[in-house]
Amino acid sequence: MIQVNNLSHQFVLGKKGEQRLTILENISLQVTQGEIVAVIGRSGSGKSTLLNLISGFIRPTSGEIIIDGENVTEFNETQYANFRLENLGFIFQNFQLIPSLTAYQNIELPLIFKGETEVKRKEQTMETLKRVGLESYKDHYPSELSGGQQQRVSIARALVSNPPIILADEPTGSLDSETEAEILDFINVLNRDYGITFLMITHDNQVARIAHRTIEISDGKLTNRGQAV
Repeated sequence: MIQVNNLSHQFVLGKKGEQRLTILENISLQVTQGEIVAVIGRSGSGKSTLLNLISGFIRPTSGEIIIDGENVTEFNETQYANFRLENLGFIFQNFQLIPSLTAYQNIELPLIFKGETEVKRKEQTMETLKRVGLESYKDHYPSELSGGQQQRVSIARALVSNPPIILADEPTGSLDSETEAEILDFINVLNRDYGITFLMITHDNQVARIAHRTIEISDGKLTNRGQAV
């Protein structure tokens, strides 16, 4: 489902680009359909850069990324944006909810970007609110929700377009231990009941424990290609 081949990325430094900082070097990995895979490593190891490359938010210096049979490294920005809307959902550490929008409106956003009709948007948004157990909070603003509820809204926004893959960057990093356990249980349910593939970036052992495999990155290099947990 996700295949990364010989992926490298460098940041260009200096006004004339005379210096290059290597962030990732010859990374190759594979995530199969229905897996939960955790990418672990210290801060600055390159794991978030890897997620941004797979997401198409930055371009690799070399190598290729194939998602569901599509070589996405060949896409232009418009093609990748359309591909993301259809195939990828995102969960962020700090939720990334728009404070001036209600839970319902935050979840509805991807459907607006896709150009769905109002009738279909309402149907899918309400169905997704029910899936995450927040239908009674649909008119609440983020400031009126707990951290766990905000992350559920973030997860619902990731789910609303029914993507086969969800990419998560430290999905429980802003939560207390009890709420973290609740969110991880919920991710397990989504994986088990709906077959959603999760690729998660984390330095948290609790998050890594729910993964089927862990992949470790250190100083931009793959040091573990996928240990079963």
